[in-house]
Amino acid sequence: MDELRLDMEAIINRLSAERLERMRQAGRVILDSYRALDKADANVVGQCLAHQGTFYELEHYPQGDVFDDETGAQYYYHAHRPDADEHGHFHTFLRATGMPADVTPVPYHGAAERPEGDDAVGHLIAISMNAEGFPTHLFTTNRWVTDETFYPAAGTLRMVELFKVDHVFPCLAVNHWITAMLRLFWPQIRALLKARDETIRGWQRRHPGEDVFEDRDLEITSIMAIDVDEQIALVEAALKGMAVNAAQ
Repeated sequence: MDELRLDMEAIINRLSAERLERMRQAGRVILDSYRALDKADANVVGQCLAHQGTFYELEHYPQGDVFDDETGAQYYYHAHRPDADEHGHFHTFLRATGMPADVTPVPYHGAAERPEGDDAVGHLIAISMNAEGFPTHLFTTNRWVTDETFYPAAGTLRMVELFKVDHVFPCLAVNHWITAMLRLFWPQIRALLKARDETIRGWQRRHPGEDVFEDRDLEITSIMAIDVDEQIALVEAALKGMAVNAAQ
């Protein structure tokens, strides 16, 4: 899967002042989370693995996943991509209790059993992490990877807006960090979700008669490199440019 490459400066410069301000605040939360963790010689990944015993591939960390019952948000950390240049990655979800009532899954006529009704769950985005505990990429996956319900890009993006984990398990700084990551990188997530759906459609055209959502040959559906400091700088520059234009 080739990495998605976009002119993020141009994209960010076209965003509304309201969106940019939300991204600015998210960037500040991320940096504050790093500051708090660094004071304890800790990092995002380490806090999820702490007191969890031996780290095994495919296992979810922390054990039992992280849920916020008020918002329906869920995430876990694990590793299963030995060919990827990463330590592991986070998977983020929104469960039925937090979904907008009018968001419906992608139509499906295959044989697989997908979670429905009160058990429905939408995978939002995955966040690749390096060995130092910092994010390097965002990526999307095919339905079978996380056994989700699978919602179209537009509906999933609405779920992204509602993702929020606001309690202390396994660590308040980590929960604030992962919530803010989905705010700061909203334009990238939007592009990745659209690319995910295009990949699914293209794969289906090339493999007629196959259940594309269950095809084990299609795992990663879109991927893009990210940089927190660079994203924050682009947001600040865009807001500064708006202020200058407004003053003229």
